[in-house]
Amino acid sequence: MILIDGKQISASLKESIREQVALLPEKYGRVPHLVVVRVGEDPASVVYVRNKAKACEACGIRNTTIVLPEETSESALLEKIYALNADDSVDGILVQLPLPGHISEAKVIETIAREKDVDGFHPLNVAGLWQKTPHMAPCTPSGIMKLLEAVGVDPKGKRAVVIGRSNIVGLPVAKMLLDANATVTTCHTRTVDMPSVTREADILVVAAGRPKMVTADMVKEGAVVIDVGMDRDPETGKLCGDVDFDAVAPKTMAITPVPGGVGPMTIACLMENTLKCFLSLRA
Repeated sequence: MILIDGKQISASLKESIREQVALLPEKYGRVPHLVVVRVGEDPASVVYVRNKAKACEACGIRNTTIVLPEETSESALLEKIYALNADDSVDGILVQLPLPGHISEAKVIETIAREKDVDGFHPLNVAGLWQKTPHMAPCTPSGIMKLLEAVGVDPKGKRAVVIGRSNIVGLPVAKMLLDANATVTTCHTRTVDMPSVTREADILVVAAGRPKMVTADMVKEGAVVIDVGMDRDPETGKLCGDVDFDAVAPKTMAITPVPGGVGPMTIACLMENTLKCFLSLRA
């Protein structure tokens, strides 16, 4: 069994980005600039935003974090985004999700300029993924594909099952696997007799948001398992994923841990997208 070390793989990617960024001031006069907007004090969001700032520092990317109070109105947040869209010193914009209930996440995502959308969530970037036209790819699905590549797993000709159908992870990673010539099945928490589906998977990607939902009897011997979940074990309170790691790992060829698997790759791919935004704005 191979433990897919997202920390190590992401460190290599960030070092490559750092080397590229170091060459930019001579040609362009500055480095890429990522602005992250956080609304409120959601504990998980605080951690995620702090980790993104650390990654920017490691890659030599300028970072600005804007923290707005929980009661910030939707219109005020949209005005802030419009100003960032128009600011030529800003290359990438990210609004940390989730947002307070009174703010429409869809409106926020649509308001961020497509060319500064480092998350890859803008409808035109999503359309580009499905239509195979130029686009900014979403970070977590990109990270998953890089993890597979790093451990020598070629999806071509394999059966892949994705549990989850969100626009952020489930659907885009299914499309990326399909584009890599895998045969892909997408299911979700209401799929009837899910184990009969998942036991066919050579590559199993789990993004359901339910702690330890995937048990050993649901996994094919020798499968590669990618766990996107970040949950709390209801019994111990410790961090865990959507996969019962201790039970599932012995059956796998390779598996991601939680934490330390997909999460670090998501942030590394965010840094890569920030660099891409910077360069595309100057193309």
